[in-house]
Amino acid sequence: MLILLPPSETKRAGGRARPLDIGRLTYPGLAPQREALVDALVALSRDEVEAARVLKLGPTQRSEIAANALLRDAPTMPAIDRYTGVLYDALGAASLDPAGRRWLGAHVRIHSAPFGPVGALDAIPAYRLGAAAAVPGLPSLKRMWTDAVTAALADENPRFVLDLRSEAYVGLGPVAASVPSAYVRVVSDTGRALNHFNKHAKGALVRRLAEERPRVSSRAGFVRWADAAGLRIQDGDDGTLQLFA
Repeated sequence: MLILLPPSETKRAGGRARPLDIGRLTYPGLAPQREALVDALVALSRDEVEAARVLKLGPTQRSEIAANALLRDAPTMPAIDRYTGVLYDALGAASLDPAGRRWLGAHVRIHSAPFGPVGALDAIPAYRLGAAAAVPGLPSLKRMWTDAVTAALADENPRFVLDLRSEAYVGLGPVAASVPSAYVRVVSDTGRALNHFNKHAKGALVRRLAEERPRVSSRAGFVRWADAAGLRIQDGDDGTLQLFA
């Protein structure tokens, strides 16, 4: 099973003094897009006013432009540790045992805007770029990523993909129809979609998977595991899986 996660706008600072190595990221075929976006973000950061406009940063967020200026040289850390916020706090990757972290590295991909999907243990720097941004001098992120990401995911030939991404990131690389997959929505008892609890439930789900490390290779297998684990999951009318928070 391959699990797709969204990134988070908030990120942990620091890391090891080992700069970004695009050639070592998961899906090396995405290197051209990654190189182009890193170069464009570094160039954009030279104009603080324009960078703030493009990245939609307020006066108190201007310091985040410096992160993009240092993309080539900044410290890096595993992607699963870089991101913070509700989902990643619930996942709590840092407190997993080594086997759980290895499981994340093998099964989890985090779909970032500048790097595309990366492995959970891929080393990345802090950055600022959202899925809806339009980077000067480049095509839209959707044009840059959609076909390339869809192909990269398909080329990995996963037996089953559990898609926990937000819709914005699904738009930057849908799972191909030829790949067995399920998109998960977190809902309340009334069937209403949730926001804060959506993120928490997804993070807690991935932690439970990393702790138990079940051998899941199909939608039906995932549902059976979830039922045995005491999670409430059912088929949605639109073909999604509904996870009750």
